[in-house]
Amino acid sequence: MITETGKVVALKGDRVWVQTIRTSACQSCAARNGCGQKVLAAASGGRANQILVTNSINARVGDEVTIGIDEQALLGASLLVYALPLILMVAASVVGHQLSGGHDGAAMLAAVAGLALGFFAGRKLQRAGGRDYEPHLVRVNRIAPENCL
Repeated sequence: MITETGKVVALKGDRVWVQTIRTSACQSCAARNGCGQKVLAAASGGRANQILVTNSINARVGDEVTIGIDEQALLGASLLVYALPLILMVAASVVGHQLSGGHDGAAMLAAVAGLALGFFAGRKLQRAGGRDYEPHLVRVNRIAPENCL
């Protein structure tokens, strides 16, 4: 499970808004020069991110919480968002090229149509999967009163 610590900033029905500060471990990572995370962290400037998650552990505003997402769910969501549209784009481009007798314009139009179909299909499949791809609250990080001075 991939986890991140954040702070509950608002309640919205049975869900909570959790604010996290993007941190990056780029300095200790061996792949830092070839990874997009370093670019994303630099672009956000360490700004706060907010995410809406189901309040399954009765968290309150001001609580520090840990949110998590299963690695398999993250992989599945990545495949839906990235791989499916690209595969459909390439397949549609090849089909468009073959059906048009080798015209590049038809291949490009088919590629755009395949990409759009891939995004549409990914969105439909994600909605059909329910909340499997959403992070959830793991725990509230509270300090026990007996540990305070």
